[in-house]
Amino acid sequence: MKRPTFKQHITQAIQDMFYIWRQEFRTTFRDQGVLIFFILVPLAYPLVYGFIYTNETLRDVPAAVVDDSRTALSREYLRKVDATPDVRIAAYCSDMEEAKLMMKERKAYGIIRIPASFSDDLSQGRQTHVSLYCDMSGLLYYKCLLLANTNVSLAMNADIKTQRAGNTTERQDELTAYPIEYEDVALYNPTNGFAAFLLPVVLMLIIQQTLLLGIGLSAGTARENNRFRDLVPINRHYHGTLRIVMGKALSYFMVYTVVSVYVLGVVPRIFRLNQIGQTDDLLLFMLPYLAACIFFSMTASIVIRNRETCMLIFVFTSVPLLFLSGISWPRTAIPDFWRYFSYLFPSTLGINGFVRINSMGGTLNEVATEYRALWFQAAIYFITACLVYRHQIILSRRHIIEAYKKQKELFTKRHTPI
Repeated sequence: MKRPTFKQHITQAIQDMFYIWRQEFRTTFRDQGVLIFFILVPLAYPLVYGFIYTNETLRDVPAAVVDDSRTALSREYLRKVDATPDVRIAAYCSDMEEAKLMMKERKAYGIIRIPASFSDDLSQGRQTHVSLYCDMSGLLYYKCLLLANTNVSLAMNADIKTQRAGNTTERQDELTAYPIEYEDVALYNPTNGFAAFLLPVVLMLIIQQTLLLGIGLSAGTARENNRFRDLVPINRHYHGTLRIVMGKALSYFMVYTVVSVYVLGVVPRIFRLNQIGQTDDLLLFMLPYLAACIFFSMTASIVIRNRETCMLIFVFTSVPLLFLSGISWPRTAIPDFWRYFSYLFPSTLGINGFVRINSMGGTLNEVATEYRALWFQAAIYFITACLVYRHQIILSRRHIIEAYKKQKELFTKRHTPI
């Protein structure tokens, strides 16, 4: 039999690759589980998170008050606290026990206690103290209560100093109240909102995790439908490693190109999140990120034996990867082992690079480290994915040969004369 030429071999490889691409594309839209993870989850999850955090910041956190002073000055202090957008005086309690009961019943998230000597100390030129007790189970409650009381105390301090200074001009009053003028400017998150801080991280993580779920589910289905529980089906088109890896990856890349545009482009506009990065930089940055996520998921599919296993991987990895990204908790405070361990996942580099471009206005040159590292990850996971599928091809051939030998032996026994 005449051996095929190099040109014929290449042509057949390309035909096989597009055959695998078509099969994987059909699986995506025919398998309800894969369709949910590839399409419905990326469509719905960002909206759910966006609507949950749409208010950005907390307002009118209820607080209980124990005013042991009951003077005009203490009432003025509490009135100013109540006038801030962060805190609302929910009740005036007679003692601390009543205030603690309100916190226990979640009717208040903090207690403001004014001592009996509040006005006397101020009138006699002594320093006084206002005690603040906060519910630390929610740090945002603590932030609102602390900021409101701090700002009111600083404003009243300035007024008291001005009144006692005996100045004759307004300029002297300004210098007495604020010897050093300062201006508070919130960079990259002008509203100090939680959504603007957290949602970009979640959006990038959703892309990786849904790819891991969808590819894992597809791999589990392939094993369940395979006679020998192999990842590679028994088909003449699935006999080359590169054509399998590239055919599958091309299918996933096409689907997630559209998904990424929606998740990273449309969702932030719906909820009016910060988007000050250049579109060209974001598109170029997403190329290695998608490639790394796809090949990483294909590599991880070797451990998935059935359709349910991918759910366990998703549940086990999602929250740790959020913390390991270095956004919700500073990277400098993460132990060295876990910091280096986090670089095994594309989400770590992808999240940091995306936040710096999208929310901080960085350019591709300014995230060159993350950009190159993602290309390096994509290359490494491409090699590991090829090794995984090469191993599966060898196993599949071995199982087919063993099955053929068993059938041949059985046929020989049946037709051997006694």
